Amino acid sequence: MKYSVTTVLLPEYDLEETAELLSRLGYDGVEWRVRRIPEGQRGQPYSPWGNVKNDLPPERFAAEGERLRRVCADYGLAIAGIASNAACTDLDDVRLLAEGCAACGASFFRLGAPTGYNRTRPYPELLQEAVDAFGAALEITRGYGVKPVVEIHMGTLTVSASQAYLLVRHFDPEQIGVIYDLNNMTLEGFETYRMGLELLGPYVAHVHLGNHAPRPGEVKPDGTQTWVWEGTPLAKGLTNVPQALADLKAVGYDGFISLEDFRPVPAEEKLRDAITYLRRVEP
Repeated sequence: MKYSVTTVLLPEYDLEETAELLSRLGYDGVEWRVRRIPEGQRGQPYSPWGNVKNDLPPERFAAEGERLRRVCADYGLAIAGIASNAACTDLDDVRLLAEGCAACGASFFRLGAPTGYNRTRPYPELLQEAVDAFGAALEITRGYGVKPVVEIHMGTLTVSASQAYLLVRHFDPEQIGVIYDLNNMTLEGFETYRMGLELLGPYVAHVHLGNHAPRPGEVKPDGTQTWVWEGTPLAKGLTNVPQALADLKAVGYDGFISLEDFRPVPAEEKLRDAITYLRRVEP
């Protein structure tokens, strides 16, 4: 199986430092972060959601495409995909990301729905808006031979495999895909791995893998126990990693499985532990 790492979890590494680290640890590919540094975060300490050393916004993505391609080739890494965070209604960004993917040879970039779900509007109404908006985005991406991918993610319109299918089934799987995110489905939207993979079929374009476990939080005045999710090593959380890998193999998935681990643990330590565990338990 092929393993990559999303560079969102490596904010303190530049381009070459990232490639050297992943190559040395035995990863097969890299999922590059292409996002703007948030307002007010530039110059602050590095963090996954704030300032980053490898600053690559959509505006410079196409110009840096050949450099990305060359550095990956130098270190024997494939470009697994692009970890962007644009919404499908941001058509200028959609074009910039598609141009950048074409320049560096990435097959997909992550694209979000116009809005999440917060119980203020009916889900079918929000879903139809998302279908319409993705249809407009695909009018742009088709011309570049690149596909946007929808991530299964808590708080979105696609928290499960079946909800992701409700969105992407309106389009050709050659033109849109799904990030099958095992970790997010552990937190919200869990469905039996193989069942979800069989439903999505050719729409599965990429896989994200991390792990979490719940611990008791506060008890509300009415007696309700709340729960808090904490990140764990791959072997220690509720995601059944060996079963997930076996199910991916059973359905013939041959794409990348990309590590997402945002625990405050030294990057090299958690990446080394993860690849060692994955190679040990893979089918």
